[in-house]
Amino acid sequence: MTADLARVGGPLAAVGLALLLVGTRRDLRLVGLGAWALGCAFIASYVAPSGHTKIYAAAAVVGAAGAVGIAALFRRWPWLIAVSALACAPARIPVHVGSTDSNLLVPLYAVIAGAAVLLAWELVRGDERSRELGPLALPLALLVAWSGLSLAWSKDLHEGAVSLLFFWLPFGVLALSLARLAWSRRWLTFLYAQLVLMALAFSVIGIYQYATRDVFWNPKVIVGNAYAPFYRVNSVFYDPSVYGRFLVVAILAALVMALYDRERRAAFAAGAAIAGIWAGLLFSFSQSSFAALMVGTAVVAAFRWRWRAGLALGVASAVIAAVALGTPHIRHSLLRESGSGLNKASSGRAKLVTNGIKIALHHPIEGVGIGGFKRAYADWVGLKGREPKRAASHNTAVTVAAETGAPGLVLLVWLVGASLFVTIRRATGSFKGRACLVIAAGLAAIGLHALFYNALFEDPMFWGLLGLTALCSSLPLRRPPAPLPVVAEPESSEPKEKVTA
Repeated sequence: MTADLARVGGPLAAVGLALLLVGTRRDLRLVGLGAWALGCAFIASYVAPSGHTKIYAAAAVVGAAGAVGIAALFRRWPWLIAVSALACAPARIPVHVGSTDSNLLVPLYAVIAGAAVLLAWELVRGDERSRELGPLALPLALLVAWSGLSLAWSKDLHEGAVSLLFFWLPFGVLALSLARLAWSRRWLTFLYAQLVLMALAFSVIGIYQYATRDVFWNPKVIVGNAYAPFYRVNSVFYDPSVYGRFLVVAILAALVMALYDRERRAAFAAGAAIAGIWAGLLFSFSQSSFAALMVGTAVVAAFRWRWRAGLALGVASAVIAAVALGTPHIRHSLLRESGSGLNKASSGRAKLVTNGIKIALHHPIEGVGIGGFKRAYADWVGLKGREPKRAASHNTAVTVAAETGAPGLVLLVWLVGASLFVTIRRATGSFKGRACLVIAAGLAAIGLHALFYNALFEDPMFWGLLGLTALCSSLPLRRPPAPLPVVAEPESSEPKEKVTA
């Protein structure tokens, strides 16, 4: 019975969220918000362990009261939504219900619940704003709706329900709530300072972990460090790659400030912050994070130095390729054992991507349903067990193509492309332009990171940047420099000579 509720609740909530994103009439948006809430309740009844009705009822009452209180704060200071969401993004709280243990973003869910209550209050009170996400509203709405509908035929109902309930549906409301904020230089400056200070604090914790060989939270990382030739840290995050991705976004924000801030003290402070955050990033040993940093830096450099940046990056790439091919071990792996060598160098991810593409081609339109990649991969290669770890995906694009088919992949490309187009077109040396450049570099870095670590839609930073992109879409485009005025030559006071035949 609860499984049937989940099959219905997933599409219902996703379509409701899509209506909330693209609807223009207030009554329809209220219907969408109600469908979102009802669908989430249906999914929660399926995901939650059975036999704890009293605990769930008490949690619902306390959560509702807390959401109303938080909404009251957000109504008075709307930018607290962004500040509190950023503060809560890394905080995963261990939750124990019966025999089930999970690490959930409980503080962030409280923030989103308060934002949803505030949104409902404003709509009931007559707020006529609509399509706050601007150019991103339609691709995001279609992607959410199609992904939610795919739960109806997902090969792994539980995994798909978890993905929708804990990531897609709440984070979609978060992005919408951020898009409704009014542009504020003061609050954006505060948000930048908060991001950098958080990253510095996390870096200090990471360096401490490396020095003391004491990793928190994640038993998998602890066991891996016992056999790996290097020691990875995760700071307060569960995964070192997620930790590295957060630091990369902070470094890129500080880089833009260091290059463009007219105050020397602020620029030097940003440079010092980059050095401190980089030290913490180093000990994450996250290859995907370093690749993301390179891409984000390339976006900033290309905007700052135009063709010279492209030339420098080309020369650097050529040098790196020459050094790599000049190393016998790497040359042997890439040239003589290209298939197995690449797969071994990527920790088995090349094989995952290859088989993932085959699954996508085998289900080109409907896919295997949201959350169904792991089960479909296990069936494809013959892995045994209910939760085969070797079937976990590491590439978001391939996962989306396999789970939601070609329509999902096209919508994802449309969404990411539109967000980059909006922000890069409005990037300038002014404060507003710098904010757009930070968002563009962050989105590019997270997008690249998602090609090596499948956690794009599970990352609240990605959804938050989508919401802030909407603020950039309302800004005027860059204007070409105005042509210099033509100054007419003064006429001579001397009489002109007459020309006679």
